[in-house]
Formats: sequence, C-alpha cells, structure tokens
Amino acid sequence: MNGLTIFDIDETLFKTKALINIIHDGFVVRKLDNQEFNTYELGPGESYDFCEFRSAEVFNKTSEPINRMIAKLNAIVKNATKVGSKVIIVTARADFDDKELFLETFRDHGIDIDNIYVERAGNVGGDSSAENKRVIIKRYLDEGTYSRTRLYDDATSNLDMFLDLANDYPEIDFEAHFVTHEGSTRRYR
Repeated sequence: MNGLTIFDIDETLFKTKALINIIHDGFVVRKLDNQEFNTYELGPGESYDFCEFRSAEVFNKTSEPINRMIAKLNAIVKNATKVGSKVIIVTARADFDDKELFLETFRDHGIDIDNIYVERAGNVGGDSSAENKRVIIKRYLDEGTYSRTRLYDDATSNLDMFLDLANDYPEIDFEAHFVTHEGSTRRYR
C-alpha cells in the first residue's frame, strides 16, 4: 500500500521566528508571526511582504527544532523507503535566497532532506496558503499511485483543505494530524 506523507515546516517541524510584514501605502503597519498569519485577513489596501520568510540565513539561525516531530518525520522517512511510499514537505514559503543554506538547516538537525522533496507553495501564486498547498497535493494524488495519504500541519485551514480533497479521491484513505506548538499530534476531524 503506497502512501504519501506530507509535513509542513513552520510550527510543525521547526519553531520559526521569521515575520510577515503587512504593508499599507508602502509602509509596514504590522508584523505577523506564522500563527497569526494562518488566520489574518488582509484589510483594504494591505498586502503581504514575505522577505524574512525567503531568508535562508534567518531560517538557519533562528529556527528551533520540534524534536518530537523531527523524530516522527525521520521514522516515517525510514519506513517509507522500505515500502515504496513517499514523504514530502509542503511549505507555504516561496523559494529561499540560498537553497543550500536552507537545506543545511535540515541536515544540521538530523533530517535526511536529500531524500525529501520540499514543495514551496508560495511559488504557486494563489489567494491563500491552503489553496496553494491544495494545488501541489493534488498534483501528487493525480499520479494515481497512492492508496493512502496523511498530512501533519499546525494550521487547521490546511488540514480542512486536505480533508476536503477526500471527496475528489474516494479511493484514497486520508488522515490529517494537527500538530501542537510542543510537537504532540492528534487526529484531526
């Protein structure tokens, strides 16, 4: 039974410090952390600036590993290679300014990132992080090679989107796992 397991990065594998700027009339009017961003709705004339989220140096120097989730990721990756399954990371972030430094952060924390592809939903250009992630996940599910899939994420909007995909793929078993700030998980819905 081939499976696809998907992990988020921010507040799922690492506690991160990068902030998203809210811009209005060319000025930063507010800064959001990842948790605030998950539920923030832009006001009239506002836009997002993700410059800190593209900085591999900020990611490398400030990210704190969530050890329970990294252990879970490593165990799933080890098992996946034995049974022909796949593990990917789908982040809301776009491309980093230094790919190698970004990947080195994972290696520094014992993650075999060279065998895990990182999909960057921020490159999709849709209206929301959840919708961008949906586009990427659908691309994998459309391959028709997976009989089960699971997602580990801290944002309920992403988990809701993921479980809604089950309607389009009735032949695939879906599992969504909510990740707490401390790294514990619980089955979602």
